[in-house]
This record gives sequence, structure tokens and C-alpha cells, in this order.
Amino acid sequence: MSGLKMLFEQAGGVPLSIRIDNLSPAVKKVRGSHGEAELTDGFAAFQAYYGFDVQVCNPNKGNEKGHVERKVGYVRYNFFSVPPIMIDWDDLRSQLLKVLTKDRQRLHYTKQKLIEELWQEERKVLRKLPDEDYPVFKQTDASFNKYSEFKLDNRLIHVPGARKHAKLTCVAYWDIFKIITEDGEVLLSDHRPYLEKRRLIPWYEILKIWRTKPRVVEHSCYRRYLPPRILNYLSVKDGRQRQERIEQMISLLIQHEMNEIEERFYELMTASPAPSHPYDVEWSQYDALQPEQQEVQS
Repeated sequence: MSGLKMLFEQAGGVPLSIRIDNLSPAVKKVRGSHGEAELTDGFAAFQAYYGFDVQVCNPNKGNEKGHVERKVGYVRYNFFSVPPIMIDWDDLRSQLLKVLTKDRQRLHYTKQKLIEELWQEERKVLRKLPDEDYPVFKQTDASFNKYSEFKLDNRLIHVPGARKHAKLTCVAYWDIFKIITEDGEVLLSDHRPYLEKRRLIPWYEILKIWRTKPRVVEHSCYRRYLPPRILNYLSVKDGRQRQERIEQMISLLIQHEMNEIEERFYELMTASPAPSHPYDVEWSQYDALQPEQQEVQS
């Protein structure tokens, strides 16, 4: 539905009728001996909002939308003969819009008129777009394993503090998702995994969990993402000292990003309230030591 919504906005209106195949997000029961196809509740609401008619193809009858299949082939052979260079999916969509708009400046193969002229005639009969934006999303109960992970787009995603809540809801849009508590608090908001975008690690929330259970640092899946100096600093064996160092890191994260703390490690560590130690830390020698040597010295 998000794709159709983007096409409506790109066209500047809504077509009177749309022919669809039997994709599960739109059709819950295909046409058969029992009668006509049945639409899902979500797609029926989407159709009612935009006011278009729907024609559902028969099962395994791709010829009923052959003109669509031919246009897909035309785009593939003319614009995807080599893999496209793209930043992300939005960038690819922008590139396609540009080249396909330019492609309309050619004659239609049977009507011998510019495709752009034919398109402008078609636009006159489009329905007006609604004034209010239609929110397209899917809401489901999120099921977590013992590691506070749930599955989305066939990927396991860790949500800090998820096991503290009896029920959590996943609200998934085409590009982002949110994990929401029963009270409406958003525990996590991020890009959908299939977009392959870099995800921000919620270090502040993770360190608050580590503060209550300092030993979990050695087994956490986030340990490998810690910058080298900070990883060494938090790898001290003594549980009390590790907890104090975690507390110090939490106070620094209120005003600084994790990468900034790594880059300005000595400056920020000496300026922040230092945890109590039975001896002074030799900051000038810290980088020169291997992790196991630092643990022995600590």
C-alpha cells in the first residue's frame, strides 16, 4: 500500500480503477468456486479512503495484466541492463522518476502521439488526492526471546529493556519501525532491516542495563561495537570498579556521543568525576597496553 500511495502522490491524483494480483497484503481469499475475491481489512480501508475501484486478477493468470508485465520488462531492459549506482532506495526512486519522466518524450507505438500528451489527457480524469495523509503501517504484538530480541524482516533485533514489559507492540511502516509499550512509550525507533541502513546503537540505555549487571559486559552482543579505548576501560576485572566506570560513561553520554568520547578519551575522562580507585590510572600509557595487560594492571 505504501507503493500505491507513493504512485498516487507522484501522479498528482488517484486512478478510478486499479487491477491487482493476489498478493497477501491485499487479498485474503482469492476468487474461486465460493465467489469473488475478498480483500484484507487493511487494503479495504485504504481503498475506501482513496475512493478507487478494485479488479482482482484470477489466480495464476498473469495475462490479465499483461500490459503491466510488458512495462516492467521495458523498464528492466532499458534502465537496469547494468546494476544501478544508488545511495539508498529513495535515491533510486528519484533516479527512476527522472529518467521515466524524460522517457515520456517519445511517440506511443500505436497512437503515434507523445506519451507525455497522452499522460496529460489521462491526468484530467484522476480523482483528487485527499487533504489528509493516509498512514500506512502494520501493527503486531512483538514476541521476544530471552535475549530481548524479536524478529522483523527475518532479522533479530535487540530492544534494550524489552523484558521489563509484559506486552510490546511493533508498528512497522515501509521504511521504519517502532517498539511501543502499553503506556505509549517508544522503546526503539529505527530503519527497517531490509533497507540495509546503518543503525544507531542506543548506548545510553545499554549502559544503564550494564550498570545493574556489570558482568554482562563480557557477554553482551554490543561488546564488539565498543571503541577500543572504551572497551579496554570497561574490561577491568573488579566488579565494583567496572560498575563505577560504567556510571562514569553514562554521565559522559548525556552530553557526548560514543565516538566523541573515544576521540577525546583522556580529556573527557580526566575532566569527568573519576570513579574511586585504589591507585591512579596512568592515562599516558593506556593505549600502549594490550587489553590483558590493562586488566592485570587494573
